[in-house]
Amino acid sequence: MKHRIATTVLIGIAATAAATAPAAAQNITAPPAPVPAGIKVDAIKVHGASLEGNLEGNSADRNVLVVLPPSYGKEKARRYPVVYFLHGFSIDAQNFANYLHVPEAVSHAAGKGAEFIVVVPDTDTKQGGSMYSSSVTTGDFEGFIAKDLVAHIDKNYRTIARREGRGLAGHSMGGYGTWKIGMRYPQMWSSIYAMSACCISARTETVESAQKLASVPFAAASKADFGTRAGLASAVAWSPAPDKPPYFADFPIKDGALDDTVLAQWAANSPLAMVPQYVPALKSFKAIGSDVGDKDGLVKDDTAIHEALTRFSVKHDWQVYPGNHVSGIAQRFDTVVLPFFASHLTMR
Repeated sequence: MKHRIATTVLIGIAATAAATAPAAAQNITAPPAPVPAGIKVDAIKVHGASLEGNLEGNSADRNVLVVLPPSYGKEKARRYPVVYFLHGFSIDAQNFANYLHVPEAVSHAAGKGAEFIVVVPDTDTKQGGSMYSSSVTTGDFEGFIAKDLVAHIDKNYRTIARREGRGLAGHSMGGYGTWKIGMRYPQMWSSIYAMSACCISARTETVESAQKLASVPFAAASKADFGTRAGLASAVAWSPAPDKPPYFADFPIKDGALDDTVLAQWAANSPLAMVPQYVPALKSFKAIGSDVGDKDGLVKDDTAIHEALTRFSVKHDWQVYPGNHVSGIAQRFDTVVLPFFASHLTMR
């Protein structure tokens, strides 16, 4: 199997677990993905009540791609498992699905006897990404994914509308969202898979880096470097402040010193910090998978959550493979992630 993927494309790395993040292309585009015969792709809008009234003004009506397997239009009485896939920072759902060649992967899985509906929601925001968090500033994207989106898909498509028929996965910021939403809404998913998850450990700042972040003019935020944009997205998601326009966020600096209260709010959104509190939720999953490339700057953090799960006797699949943050992720989605869900979701 070969995927023709432009080598110059970089998926949003969003390595916001560190005070500085690697530079990367922004406003990423990928060429349209081939759609094999028998595969149907619906581009729909899903209204999120969870997102209404957010202070950034992000739309509560989200673009969502729904990829349907070959038999969907023929076997009218059949119901299908659903894999929800969360995209990374600084890229939208359409371009991420193009990059991942989702229609081809769904076709390949069907050829092996595993037919899925794959759903890719768009969670782009004013600062480049929702961080899949619950914030009055950006909107409650945790609730949007786990409640609004699932309810809409179950109502409008022939799904296996129960936990055993749902899987949650994502890459980078989406991998972070997989851990976080999985732990907070375990009743919704049978199995989860995090690819190259960012933001695993609590984000830290120095006085200098915090001052730099807080001093970015609001009008210039969209043109800032990748690491700064990721920092701004983290602040509006994790330390929202409805009384502090225009960002509507608290920054971790106060009177020339680090603000421990804001840093504590950020730490509360760290999956590594969450693990000890959510052991029963994690143990309730039928299966957990996680991976990262050995040359990925996130390998240390992703290894840390693997070690935390091991410490608390949470069974999970874990792999460090040869590669960087983006190399081979389309192939791994096709040959690792979907087969993982084929093994663990109720297929009929």
